Amino acid sequence: MAKATSERYFGDDFFGFLTELRVHNNREWFMQNKHRYENSVRDPFLRLIADLAPALKKIPPGFVADPRPMGGSMMRIYRDIRFSKDKSPYKISVAAHFSIHNSKADVPALYLHLEPGQSAIGGGAWHPEPAPLKYIRDAIVAHPKRWQQAISGKEFRSSCGMFGDSLKRPPVGYPPDHPLIEDIKRKDFAISSPLSDDEVCGKGLMELIVEKYRITSPFVQFLCDAVKAA
Repeated sequence: MAKATSERYFGDDFFGFLTELRVHNNREWFMQNKHRYENSVRDPFLRLIADLAPALKKIPPGFVADPRPMGGSMMRIYRDIRFSKDKSPYKISVAAHFSIHNSKADVPALYLHLEPGQSAIGGGAWHPEPAPLKYIRDAIVAHPKRWQQAISGKEFRSSCGMFGDSLKRPPVGYPPDHPLIEDIKRKDFAISSPLSDDEVCGKGLMELIVEKYRITSPFVQFLCDAVKAA
């Protein structure tokens, strides 16, 4: 059961910390302010994940929200700088990845990204491997009506936007004149819906997130079925 809409997870220092981290992105500053990160960012974010768990299980086909600080749904705040020109050690956002088997490798998945001025929920398949990418394209060809229904609902179109890369030409094996060729050309099947800073720090955040995920569920369910049926 969803919590009452009076729930407020994040205080002013949530975005305050992340904004300052953008300016002071170094280990010395972070260690001096680690208590702020834990109290204002990490712990309330993990509490939000824990409270989302019952609702996400009910969103088809059922997603796992794991509130463990290590190995759970929350992504690490430490950046992988091995192959990056930007050597800043910390991300200036917090994020969570929700999948069916609680694996970061699962495709598709649901996402939650919180960052000053750029927060959003998301879902779908981002940079899928060649095999699941082909399964999704084949499913669009095999079930065009269901695909169009999944992405053309009024709620979906008014609150979500498809983003990602596409091929310039139709992929090999698919007719160039197919009525859904622009969708088939996609390399990413992902959607995003924004959250304002006031929504993130206001009351009823969990219910808002769940409602946005509910709206995306036919789209995500289509992708899950495509990958699973292959």
